[in-house]
Amino acid sequence: METDAVITRDLVKRFGDFVAVDHVNLNVRRGEIFGFLGPNGAGKSTTIRMLCGLLAPTSGSATVGGLDIASQAEAIKQHIGYMSQKFSLYDDLLVEENIDFFSGIYGVPEEKRQSRKEYVLRMAGIEERSKSMTRLLSGGWKQRLALGCAILHEPPILFLDEPTSGVDPIARRTFWDLIYQLSGAGHTVFVSTHYMDEAEYCHRLALMYRGKVIALGTPDELKHSLASHQIVHLEVSDVLGAMKTLEKLPGISDVAVFGGGLHVTTADAAADMPQMRAALDGQGIAIAEIEQILPSMEDVFVAMIEQEERRAA
Repeated sequence: METDAVITRDLVKRFGDFVAVDHVNLNVRRGEIFGFLGPNGAGKSTTIRMLCGLLAPTSGSATVGGLDIASQAEAIKQHIGYMSQKFSLYDDLLVEENIDFFSGIYGVPEEKRQSRKEYVLRMAGIEERSKSMTRLLSGGWKQRLALGCAILHEPPILFLDEPTSGVDPIARRTFWDLIYQLSGAGHTVFVSTHYMDEAEYCHRLALMYRGKVIALGTPDELKHSLASHQIVHLEVSDVLGAMKTLEKLPGISDVAVFGGGLHVTTADAAADMPQMRAALDGQGIAIAEIEQILPSMEDVFVAMIEQEERRAA
């Protein structure tokens, strides 16, 4: 048995002259939460649709659970759960009717349907709303119900395509708790997102941009890979004034607002922090806090994209 749940080799998808997915190579381990991070239009959804057997690749190859996406697409659909960007539920059905419908679609045996229905209702926290119209559920409850419907047939591999888009932060955190439970039970979870904070929850990440995987590794590995991009966090009395002052300093490659402060990117934080202090002091800008920090995933992704843009230029 293969140790990897998903394997891609030079996977390509073209639409006419447009290359949506450009020679993607991935190995996703069994039981891991694998994050697909990138902006809208990066090629994440197209890659996932190919892996789910919904879209034929232009070239390259891939296997999902040991099954070939080109020749065994129908068999793959029986071994995966898929949750699309938009809710796949039927709003005009009752909650329990949606569960019954997807039980039939996924071929859940009759003798297991009641227990699986009870599991989904319990997991989603909507036991008391089983006879409510689905359209009356909040976004967070719909999201959890959609996840439950995707795992009714207990698939070993789950593909979640930007599943938390459009829901509030509390609902997103609750949803990720469910993902951890599924991973702990042995499910492989392949999840795409453009939320940088969600990247921290994944075991490993692929950063995707313009159809290409531009970085791959654990969140910590990616943060430590930016040897030439050290980050200094600043809390100052005048954020806008500090930005204008720091951008003029030699050795400073980027200054960005981060929360209520600033993130300053430099190749040598220890050497540049004294000149930052002096420059801000000269402008009468008080510094409440200044320290070198580990880059956030947002810092990492922005730096990686800038590197890719420079290569392309």
